[in-house]
Amino acid sequence: MPANYDAATASGVPQIKILVAGGFGVGKTTYVGTVSEIRPLRTEERLTAAGVGVDDLHGVENKTATTVAMDFGRITLPDATVYLFGTPGQDRFWFMWDDLLRGAYGAIVLVDTRRLDRSFAAVDFFEKRGTPFVIGANCFDGKQAYTPDAIRDALDLVDPTTPVLMLDARQRASARDVMLALMDRVIARAESAARV
Repeated sequence: MPANYDAATASGVPQIKILVAGGFGVGKTTYVGTVSEIRPLRTEERLTAAGVGVDDLHGVENKTATTVAMDFGRITLPDATVYLFGTPGQDRFWFMWDDLLRGAYGAIVLVDTRRLDRSFAAVDFFEKRGTPFVIGANCFDGKQAYTPDAIRDALDLVDPTTPVLMLDARQRASARDVMLALMDRVIARAESAARV
């Protein structure tokens, strides 16, 4: 468990922080909004001419708004409360990721296989910090052209057992399954560490 586990359970109910991360335009805001039981806090702003030449809209030309700080959602479970923090995707806001990661149990890294190169930095971020994570391959237009194994190979994951799951960030059951896969991974890692 993270070093802050005692503080996270001070209220008597475990409080679990999860990051939802990934490159620009992969569906992080949609994901948080889909699974959150509360109306999510969003810090979206309209894309303006000031971002031209700064934000790369290649592949997401129809995008009109972007997260400039974070998205926040909550899920209350019988035994815990899960807090979801969606990270901003543009390179210019990545300085915030370390602060958002503080106290997190793990991360869901969303990828868009049409623009997989935008995902390498997010994967590297969590691998270098030893943070447990899963990959959620967002199925835009309701389909996915690649298998989980092909996506895993393309991402060149350090840990070949890192789960790669297909999801539609707009569908609650699909988004929930990815979150549950992350929780399984976090629990397995904690149990393994306890045995050492």
